[in-house]
Amino acid sequence: MQKIAVVVPNWNGKDKLKACLDSLRAQTRPHQLIVVENGSTDGSLEYLREHYPDAFLVINASNLGFAGGVNSGIKVAMEQGCDYVALFNNDAVAKPDWLERLADSLEANDRLGAATCKLLSADGQKIDSTGDYYTVWGLPYPRGRGESDIDKYDEQTDIFAASGGASLYRVKMLEEIGLFDEDFFAYYEDVDLGFRAQLAGWKAAYVPGAVAYHQIGATSGKLKGFATYQTVKNLPWLFWKNVPPGRIFIKVLPRFLIVYVSIIASALRRGQIWPVAKGLGVYAFLLAKKMGARYYVQKSRQVPEDYIWSMLVHDLPPNARKLRHLRASWRRIRGKKS
Repeated sequence: MQKIAVVVPNWNGKDKLKACLDSLRAQTRPHQLIVVENGSTDGSLEYLREHYPDAFLVINASNLGFAGGVNSGIKVAMEQGCDYVALFNNDAVAKPDWLERLADSLEANDRLGAATCKLLSADGQKIDSTGDYYTVWGLPYPRGRGESDIDKYDEQTDIFAASGGASLYRVKMLEEIGLFDEDFFAYYEDVDLGFRAQLAGWKAAYVPGAVAYHQIGATSGKLKGFATYQTVKNLPWLFWKNVPPGRIFIKVLPRFLIVYVSIIASALRRGQIWPVAKGLGVYAFLLAKKMGARYYVQKSRQVPEDYIWSMLVHDLPPNARKLRHLRASWRRIRGKKS
C-alpha cells in the first residue's frame, strides 16, 4: 500500500480546525496528517498541540501563503518517504472515503499525477469545483462552480488541473516538475502546477465518488482587496510561464490581453486602486524571473502542441458574464459591418 500524507495549511483558522481535522481522522485510508501552522495569531498552534498531538506540525514564523505553506508540508511528506501527498483546506470537511477513492485512482494509472474530488459548498447545495480548467482566453476556472445540480458531474474524467483545496498528488510527479510557485502566494498556483504537469505529460483526473465540502472564501475573504491583488499579479504569470509558443500563443495572447485589461478596468471602477497598483508592480518586478521559468518549463515539454490545444476550453468561463456580453456586442458590430 502506498504511503500517503495529508497536508492542511492553516492561517488564523482555529474555529475551522476541529471539523476539518476530525473528518481527516475518520478517513478509511491510513495517512500521516501534517498541519502547516502558517504564522497564525489566533491561538491555532496551542489548540493543535493540545487537541491533535498525532498531527505532525510544521511551524512557519510568518504567513507564507497557500503556495509556500503547502510546500513546507509537502517537503516533510517527501522526507518521510510518502508516495502520495494530499492537500486539504482548513475550511473543508471530507467524507470518510474521500482519500481512499482518490488514492485508488492514482494506483490504477501510473501516468496519473493528480486526482481531485467533487468539492461542494459547505451546505452541500452547490458545486464549488469538479476540477480546474484553462481557456483559450487565458482564464482558468473551476468547473461547475455555483451550479446547484450537484449530480451533474458524476462521470470520472480527465481534467486540466486539480484544485489545490482538496486533491491528491503523486510525489514522483512533484519531484519531476517541481512544487508550487511560491511567488503566486495564493490564487492560480494550483492551475500553474497543473499546466506544468500537462506539459510534462502527466494526467489529472476528476473522481466524482470522492466528496468534500468547502466553506468558500473563509480565509481569503478576511483580507480586503486580496483577491484583486493576487489576480492582477498572478494571472499574467500563469500565461507567460505555461502557454506554449507557436499557434496556441498567437491565438490566446490577444484574447488574454482583452481579459486582463477588462479585469483591471473593473477593479478600478470599484475603487480598488491600491490592490491593482500593487499587483501590477509585483507582476512587473518578477516578470523576468517568470520568463526564466518559462524557458525551463517549455524546454521540458513532453507533449505536442495539439494535445495542449485539445485540453483547453474553447470558450470563456461560464460565469464571465461581462466578458460574454462584451464579446456578443463585438460580434453584433462585426455583423452589421459585414
